[in-house]
Amino acid sequence: MSEKVLRKLFLGFISIHILHHAKKEPIYGLWMIEELKHHGYNISAGTLYPILNGMERDGLLVSSEENVEGKIRKYYRTSVHGDDVLEEARAKAYELFKEMKE
Repeated sequence: MSEKVLRKLFLGFISIHILHHAKKEPIYGLWMIEELKHHGYNISAGTLYPILNGMERDGLLVSSEENVEGKIRKYYRTSVHGDDVLEEARAKAYELFKEMKE
């Protein structure tokens, strides 16, 4: 049971992390997998790409395609809505963690 709960929490953290990086610059899947590894998340492409696609469907991300060495690479960046959601998530997390320290 606790594994399911932790998975849900971690997927939320990963979504916020995706928004954070996609706001700074366009990201692509393999780069994001490597970035998440630096933070202790071992996530597969089979998990990440549905998250990215879902975030795009929800209007949080927009994508564009580029030809990189003969292969099409899909880049994601935040939409205006994604920027707003990220700021709200940051504010809520800040308040929550501040409260937890007290």
